Amino acid sequence: MLLDLVHWLVLPASLPARRLGYAGDSVRLAARSRRCRAAWAPHLAAAKEAVRAAVRDLPRRDTVVVLGSGLLDDVPIDDLAAAFRRVVLVDAVHPWRGRWRARRHPNVARLTHDLSGTEGLLLGRSGAFAPVLPPVCREADLVVSANLLSQLPILPVARLEAAGRLGPWTDAEAFGRRIVAAHLDALAELRARICLVTDLDETEEDRAGQVLERLDLLYGVDPGPAACKWEWVLAPFGEEARDRRLVHRVGAWPDWRPAA
Repeated sequence: MLLDLVHWLVLPASLPARRLGYAGDSVRLAARSRRCRAAWAPHLAAAKEAVRAAVRDLPRRDTVVVLGSGLLDDVPIDDLAAAFRRVVLVDAVHPWRGRWRARRHPNVARLTHDLSGTEGLLLGRSGAFAPVLPPVCREADLVVSANLLSQLPILPVARLEAAGRLGPWTDAEAFGRRIVAAHLDALAELRARICLVTDLDETEEDRAGQVLERLDLLYGVDPGPAACKWEWVLAPFGEEARDRRLVHRVGAWPDWRPAA
């Protein structure tokens, strides 16, 4: 706990990111990734391979944008920096681990951006949310949404559930669904190839393999048939409870396109 507090204090994060909980989430994610390194390894390798697959036959490789870059655990940053003239990492918080991994690549830039579009709403500056991708996405040849889609609603929905109302929103399920759908809508407007990697659902299992609970992490929004799927043991036995584990089902689309 003390180490996490130190990391939170030295984390390069804006005041809004701290107030809204994004800085704290970044610190907790980094701590869990260290504790669960072995359990997470297959998922991280599969996510990186999905990004590499998106690059292989891409005819133009000038700019790639990574949305939700974070720790860069699931992003093959060395491969992207070698393949593209410019790499732009976009997130609400850019932790030291991600900065360290990208440090040797002069063509990698960082951009801080609220990808959920809810910052104004959560801070009381606006009565609505407007998810807008950064302008650099319109110049890109490849845009990667890296294990981001299911994460976007987490803090806004938690804030709505705690407050009971956020602007016009009172239904947490509808709010979460709108945030997920808005991200996909924004991606669909781009001319770039879209590489989408996201968790789809979460199951809580006991040691006998019995499913105790299942959650739809995308609030009923269907991105379409995935090119590949795999399981991610997010919290192995002993991480959250001795006899319980959390398993996420993940889908990857190296060349995602909206359903016709």
